[in-house]
Amino acid sequence: MSYFCRSMGMFAVAVGTVVTLGLPAVASAQVNAIKDGWLVMKVHSEFVDEDVLSGSNIDVDVKNGVVTLQGTVPSEAGRARALEVAKKNDGVKSVVDQLRIAPSTHKMDHAGDKMAKTADKAEDKMEHAGDKTASTAKKAGRAIDDGWIKSKIYAQYLADWNTVLNDSDIDIDVANNMVTLNGTVKSSEAKAKAVSIAKGTDGVKGVKDNLKVSATSR
Repeated sequence: MSYFCRSMGMFAVAVGTVVTLGLPAVASAQVNAIKDGWLVMKVHSEFVDEDVLSGSNIDVDVKNGVVTLQGTVPSEAGRARALEVAKKNDGVKSVVDQLRIAPSTHKMDHAGDKMAKTADKAEDKMEHAGDKTASTAKKAGRAIDDGWIKSKIYAQYLADWNTVLNDSDIDIDVANNMVTLNGTVKSSEAKAKAVSIAKGTDGVKGVKDNLKVSATSR
């Protein structure tokens, strides 16, 4: 009987040891599951509705959970808010600030484009009232400029992350409302989806597709 008890005790210790050792491994796996490409999209998606970032043009780069912010913001308040938004995301280990403060030179250039687009869409207002009301509310505080377009496209990519765009690593560049897509996607379907989303984004005049289908995903 005593031998049985000793055996059971040893077994319990062994099980307890396995469970205890397993917890950090699981936690580590969960952290590693937050991929760099996903974080790029997540941070950009949170820039879209930030009024203080109107006129900014920010590039987000993520490597092993370390976020680097480059590009321009219109004020010190914009810089502080961009850093705050980036830091609060799960999976972000640290944020490197390489932002420059520079006045927006693009927002006023597109005032005419925005007015024309508003007029063109007026006829469809009643038909798409629900969608347009939500869209207008989100865009009310921040101008449709190159920086907004970039963040908006990334935000839409994030919405498709769990479908065709997961494991994508896409770099978006916007200049004078023209979008260039670089990087990799996992399939031809994902490539087509990424281009389609970019083309359908408000303010976009054209899209140059330089995306490549990852060799490991073909």
